Amino acid sequence: MKTRSAGVTAALVAGAVASFVAPVAVSSPAAPAPTADGCYSWNKTLSEGASGDDVRHLQIRVAGYPGSGGSLAIDGVFGSGTKDAVVRFQQAYGLPADGVAGESTYAKIYELQDDDCSPVNFDYSELNNCNSDWSGGKVSAEEAKSNALVTMWKLQAMRHAMGDAAIQVNGGFRSVSCNDSVGGAPNSRHLYGDAADLGAGSQGFCALALQARDHGFGEILGPGYPGHDDHVHLAGGADTWSAPDCGL
Repeated sequence: MKTRSAGVTAALVAGAVASFVAPVAVSSPAAPAPTADGCYSWNKTLSEGASGDDVRHLQIRVAGYPGSGGSLAIDGVFGSGTKDAVVRFQQAYGLPADGVAGESTYAKIYELQDDDCSPVNFDYSELNNCNSDWSGGKVSAEEAKSNALVTMWKLQAMRHAMGDAAIQVNGGFRSVSCNDSVGGAPNSRHLYGDAADLGAGSQGFCALALQARDHGFGEILGPGYPGHDDHVHLAGGADTWSAPDCGL
């Protein structure tokens, strides 16, 4: 989190009479500048009824708090769903839970994000082991990378809910050629950049699959679903939850 401070300036005032010099006048110290973040800074409080790009940026950060089975639209409109997600985010971090995004909410977000806007515990490289420019999928490179960002913030919420233990990410975005090379489904969400495949980590596959229900993942595939006994697949898209060995 970065801060900026304003310097104190002084002005010399010349006297009107020869051989007389007026006292030096020193201006009052400027007020401290608002906290600024290396990724994105909000400069106003946001609440239900607001709209704009600042709301969209907020929605990305709280995308992992839509409630069980829910999904938060990243549309720049602060409606009831966004308010509820902000409340859950605030509750998760012990903040005043009023559904209004203000100073304390922003401070926590700044603490949680790196300068490239990814959450501190996840990295773009984890969500793309296919190529470096996010090209060749079913959407533009820009959209694929943006979708991956939302996925990372969902994973950040999930990680915090599970005691902040590290989550093992084995892959995410695939171009069509990368997807073909691993035998992926022709319509795989990996082609859109909003999917992540998780290793068991310390939590275990079933705990991960079950927890994902609360964090905005429409597609959850795990043990018992064909081809998913060795990983948990999480993605956006239509609601498809299937991990039969986990009771899902």
